[in-house]
Amino acid sequence: MKALIIGVAGFVGKHLVNELVNAEWDVSGTRLPSEMVDLDIPVYELDILDADAIGDLLTRENLDCVFHLAAQSSVAVSWKQPALTVDVNVKGVINLLEAVRALDKPPKILLIGSGEEYGYVLPEELPIAEETMLRPGNIYAGTKIAQGMLGQVYARAYDLDIVIVRAFNHFGPGQTDTFVVPAFCKQVAAIEAEGDSGTIRVGNLDAKRDFTDVRDIVKAYRMLADKGESGEIYNVGSGVSVSVAKILNMIIKQSDAEITIEQDPERLRPSDVPDVRADISKLVACTGWKPEIALEETIKDVLNEWRMKLNRGG
Repeated sequence: MKALIIGVAGFVGKHLVNELVNAEWDVSGTRLPSEMVDLDIPVYELDILDADAIGDLLTRENLDCVFHLAAQSSVAVSWKQPALTVDVNVKGVINLLEAVRALDKPPKILLIGSGEEYGYVLPEELPIAEETMLRPGNIYAGTKIAQGMLGQVYARAYDLDIVIVRAFNHFGPGQTDTFVVPAFCKQVAAIEAEGDSGTIRVGNLDAKRDFTDVRDIVKAYRMLADKGESGEIYNVGSGVSVSVAKILNMIIKQSDAEITIEQDPERLRPSDVPDVRADISKLVACTGWKPEIALEETIKDVLNEWRMKLNRGG
């Protein structure tokens, strides 16, 4: 199988490369001119807003599958720069789909969306199935809904093989500290580096989320590339919700430092949905996939990564 990962320079892209290469796929990727990558695969500069460049690359590569990871994925940035978010997440996918449609032999496409698309989920709607009503709570989520809908339209109208994914919370080595788990791990590693005790500042610890190791997530992507049905949407997550408080306790248990927890009002989100849990039965029925890496193991890897970074002064 020959695959292209659009947006390979991001957190998930590097793990997807490892997953596909280990499965003996022929893999290449794309990155923005401003991004740097250190991967042992061909990586091409590409701006997904350049429709001609996408068409040229796809024609030249003669692919079996395209994983579309490129996105403006920050919820905060989506509020500050809504037009940019729409350009990248909606116009970008249109450029990709139009380029694929023009090929004599169109590859399979995986469009990677987000559990954020479900938005304000009601307690009686748990676990969240693919048919659950979408109530997006931010601009990023709205653009991802549009991406998935466009994928379904193109699949039906042009008989393209397009699979839509809604991935729930995932974390692991290489993720930035703008996300909750690496943010906690960074604070713990900093406390350890500076002494025997310290304080972690937190937001809402009561919220429950569906957390999965990114290495399990990309395995699901590979399996959906093999077996996913065109025009269908698949939730990818653990199927279990865990409170942020429990995640924090798991992190603290892996440290010998004396750690105090202090709530920071600036980190609170009044509109937090209390509980988010995916129904992954459709994914399991299609692929047989299941998460294999325990949260404690993922936390250990992330915490050790931050320990190494801070010891190097990074």
